[in-house]
Amino acid sequence: MASFLKALVYGAGGMAVVGMAALVAFQERLVYLPAPPGYDRSYPITPSNLRLDYEDVWLRSSDGVRLHAWFVKHDPPLRGPTVLFFQENAGNIAHRLEFVCIMMQRLHCNVFMLSYRGYGESDGYPSQHGIIKDAQAALDHLTQRNDIDPSRIFIFGRSLGGAVGSVLAKNNPDKVSALILENTFTSILDMAGVMLPFLKWFVGGSVSKGPKVLNCLVRSPWSTIDIIEQIKQPILFLSGLQDELVPPSHMQMLYSKAVEHNRHCLFVDFPNGTHMNTWISGGDRYWRNIQLFLDQYISEINQCKSRSKESDNGDDGNDAL
Repeated sequence: MASFLKALVYGAGGMAVVGMAALVAFQERLVYLPAPPGYDRSYPITPSNLRLDYEDVWLRSSDGVRLHAWFVKHDPPLRGPTVLFFQENAGNIAHRLEFVCIMMQRLHCNVFMLSYRGYGESDGYPSQHGIIKDAQAALDHLTQRNDIDPSRIFIFGRSLGGAVGSVLAKNNPDKVSALILENTFTSILDMAGVMLPFLKWFVGGSVSKGPKVLNCLVRSPWSTIDIIEQIKQPILFLSGLQDELVPPSHMQMLYSKAVEHNRHCLFVDFPNGTHMNTWISGGDRYWRNIQLFLDQYISEINQCKSRSKESDNGDDGNDAL
């Protein structure tokens, strides 16, 4: 019996060592994948290949990293709404152009597509700390443009992009009008156990029950479940119930956490939606729900602005009396 217990302890210790080594050596490769196997970082196409009017935009993050983005313009030109799009972890913004093309047709919007550091033509190496700075640089650029309506900037984030967008929305309540999340995880800490099941006893987020002794080694935790309750803007959750990468329960948990603190939340699920094709399998219903969400809150935003202006004018009149 003693020998068995000793072997069990050594076995658990060995698993912890293996888990620690895997986290240290491979975590960035699991979280960030600028060039999937068989691809390179370069853009296979540009918006012009899809006959889209666009502008190459070069930015500097606050720590000096040079970033590349596309501002894809609606034809005919319009000032808003403008969607700030944050992509998944694998590939680059060129791989999302088909989706963006249809988004522009269905939602009648401009789209700003940012290449995270280390992705596409952007310099640097991806990290949570750095990508948060990249997202802020993109939003700051948009708010300074004179060809869009800065009061109608919406964030759309899928998977990793939802984690990025959530942090940006939380940090900029006065600059971001609303947030749309699709197939986003609760945290990378929780995803570690999904992707590498033997790690679930050593790494976990706020919804996990393990001892979490290796959490301190995770450099990009992306704990959306802890951010979502701090977001005050309207949030639309789009969940593919056949998601083979991020368990659909993650989206339900995010929604449940958000709605405790924010009454402007809407959850829509798609029975046949997988991680990457929810927008395809969802068909017209997918786009109709996004349009209804945007129409509702664009209207509310404009009404609030009108009331604010009327109040300001009233105050001036009272001062004159």
